[in-house]
Amino acid sequence: MSSVLFTEHATHDGHVIAEIKLNAERSLNALTLEMCEEMLPRLNTWALDQRVVAVLLDSAGEKAFCAGGDVVNLYKAIAGEGDPSFPERFFETEYRLDYLLHTFPKPVICWGNGIVMGGGMGLLSASSHRVVTETSRLAMPEVTIGLYPDVGASWFLNRLPNGAGRFLAMTGCQINAPDAVHLGLADRCIASHHRDALLQQLTDARWGKGENTDANGVVNRVMRELEQTSQPVFAELEAPIYQHSPLIRELMDHDSVEQIVAAITAVKSENKWFSKAQQTLAHGSPASIKLIDEQLTRAKHMSLAQVFQSEMALSVQCCRHREFPEGVRALLVDKDGQPAWSYPDVASVDDAFIHELLASPWDKNPLADLS
Repeated sequence: MSSVLFTEHATHDGHVIAEIKLNAERSLNALTLEMCEEMLPRLNTWALDQRVVAVLLDSAGEKAFCAGGDVVNLYKAIAGEGDPSFPERFFETEYRLDYLLHTFPKPVICWGNGIVMGGGMGLLSASSHRVVTETSRLAMPEVTIGLYPDVGASWFLNRLPNGAGRFLAMTGCQINAPDAVHLGLADRCIASHHRDALLQQLTDARWGKGENTDANGVVNRVMRELEQTSQPVFAELEAPIYQHSPLIRELMDHDSVEQIVAAITAVKSENKWFSKAQQTLAHGSPASIKLIDEQLTRAKHMSLAQVFQSEMALSVQCCRHREFPEGVRALLVDKDGQPAWSYPDVASVDDAFIHELLASPWDKNPLADLS
């Protein structure tokens, strides 16, 4: 069976709700090159199809919307077990997909149920209407595999308040639904059992015709009603980032990344969420932590297209150095949990190494045509 399912649902007034369902439940719907290659042309077709008024992006299973990208195949290509051009093709295709979703001319509703990490965050963040449920667990945990938050994270993490984006990137901490909405990483908290009702109400809705079509308004009205009826489900959920926001702001308000890491590490906390963030930071790649800080600084005033061009170059460079494949080996291949990082701590990371990673490997970026 295909790892992506495409369905066109007829509305009662003659329009179409187009659905993309990630269908790789065993791998937690992790994005492969083939999945991205299937979605791109279909989305381009739907963008021009006047019958299509909105796109619903969801997934098979209850555990995960999308747990990330296909890093194991990236590792194999880097290790010489596959096509050496695979990393470049994978990142270019994935980023083109994300960019298309960011700029799509019609509403894209992303049902971010369960695990939403890495590549899944790229899809969610690129959608115009981002839904989270009581089971949603969002994260950008690339620091644990010697990489950095990509898929447009240089754009969306930089837009979070009070240093929260840097904190999330460095600690890889998980975000639940209330915090996702609080931070602006999601738009609506809707109970997971309303997923079928969402599709039903979208097909029942009156979409209008021609210039009278207000697709965003229709989607907003449907989602607003479902969110209101979902409130009891979320009433008891804590919002740890919101609760820790003054502390996070204080911790990120230092003059160097070394001072930030020291400040986070020094906090004495019995809160399980914060302690987990500290542990991930402590076990993450020191080179990644330094790289994350520098990449977010450089990308702060970039356009969306420039962000994806920058990440394209950086991701390919990461595949040409040992930190990223070593992190994948330890976490996902050998699963020994003992990565041999290149540097013992952040203070030891050579600035020349970071600058080398941030240098473009080409005269012309493969994404140079994005505008």
